[in-house]
Amino acid sequence: MTNEMIILNARFELMEEGILQGTGNVIEVEDKNGEKKQIEEPEEIHTYQGWKALHRQVKRGEKSIATIQIWKHTTKKPKEADEEEQEKMFLTKAFFFTEAQTEAIAQ
Repeated sequence: MTNEMIILNARFELMEEGILQGTGNVIEVEDKNGEKKQIEEPEEIHTYQGWKALHRQVKRGEKSIATIQIWKHTTKKPKEADEEEQEKMFLTKAFFFTEAQTEAIAQ
């Protein structure tokens, strides 16, 4: 499962628990039986770095609303010239925040 799918599933679970609000946007999903249904899209969540990339700063003192296990990709540099770079994937904890927990970065 990709990080996007892991996060989307977590967003739906958090909305069902009442932690996240809906955006008002409706998306159509198809289940494994081929039945289509429309559901409201939950609000966006991102990591600290994710919000920073969107020019937003997590407010001081804010606690994450969710901790989600996501995949992280790393590349190990070779110690010697004849070795190749080694790529690795592993699960790691990531802490997610809502837009309400952020503020725009002055530019």
